[in-house]
Amino acid sequence: MNRLNFKLLFFVFFSLFFSCNRQAEKSEDVHHDTDTVNKDLTPIKITAQNVFVSLPDRKLIFKLIEENKIEYNPDLLNNPVLVSKYTLDVFKAANFGIYGSDLSIANSFGQTQESLLFLKCVNKLATQLGVSSAFNQQLFDRIQNNESNRDTTLQIISNAFAKVEELLKTNNRAAASAIILSGCWIEGLYVSCKITENPNTESIIKAIFNHKESLENIIIMLQKVNLDEKSLFILNDLKAIDNEFELVKKNKITEKQGIKNITSMITKLRQSIINSGH
Repeated sequence: MNRLNFKLLFFVFFSLFFSCNRQAEKSEDVHHDTDTVNKDLTPIKITAQNVFVSLPDRKLIFKLIEENKIEYNPDLLNNPVLVSKYTLDVFKAANFGIYGSDLSIANSFGQTQESLLFLKCVNKLATQLGVSSAFNQQLFDRIQNNESNRDTTLQIISNAFAKVEELLKTNNRAAASAIILSGCWIEGLYVSCKITENPNTESIIKAIFNHKESLENIIIMLQKVNLDEKSLFILNDLKAIDNEFELVKKNKITEKQGIKNITSMITKLRQSIINSGH
């Protein structure tokens, strides 16, 4: 993948997954120690809707794709074939978030067939999680009818995930919602970190470390929903990653060493999610 392609993927992912942090700050004040994540703190308002709501600078993203003839690279995304192996709810929810992220990315690149594959994955997991009404045939039809308008299809996807959040909230399933959002975040960090393995990505490394607070917010959210034992590995691994962010912040290790460690850790966590399931 060429340099422009990596930069654009970085831009897309961070627009998707870290805009939720700014929106949450607008809707609710958050008071916490920047050096530690305290599970007794007032929970912030982070929802699936925050993640999948309309992209900032979306038109610019599309313009960059078109002007630079950037190619789509599916290798960084989860394999749709794996969707059938997820039988435990934690893996269904986490991969629901991962596939939802991949769906948005494929759609941003105008990959209609790839988008439909990811949409089918999301639909299958939505059915198993009891939120199939958000991803029904009508949604498929609307996306196919608007496939030439990526902006519209992204908004359709955003609205569907907002409905998922509403359904889960109504049924007192905050943990499932939190795990879905964590899956989104994990996929975004994973792809961004993989991008930094290429040359001339120093600015991307700096941008990643500027988003320590978003990780803290995800951790707070997970702590507040009382995860079961089978889900705790996500929270524990994200805490460990946050510790690496903290070491860099306090200049105890370099950014270069920090991003190397974080890349290894987020890759391991993602592999645990996408390659497990029962």
